[in-house]
Amino acid sequence: MTSPSSSCKHQLLFASLCHPGCAVCVPCDARGEVHLDDLSERVKNAYLGARALIGWEYALPVVEPVHSLH
Repeated sequence: MTSPSSSCKHQLLFASLCHPGCAVCVPCDARGEVHLDDLSERVKNAYLGARALIGWEYALPVVEPVHSLH
């Protein structure tokens, strides 16, 4: 599972259809828009891979608030 940046208030969560409890999470805005230029290469590749495999490996993404541990 990849994690969103600490400054981001929302994340786009792609739950795995094959491996319950596994997911790809990427930082996004409240509308679910992802800014590719702000992502690390690793997170960008995970996001693009999850997006390409919706319906096969991953469920449709869900926008959710990021809960701070502070």
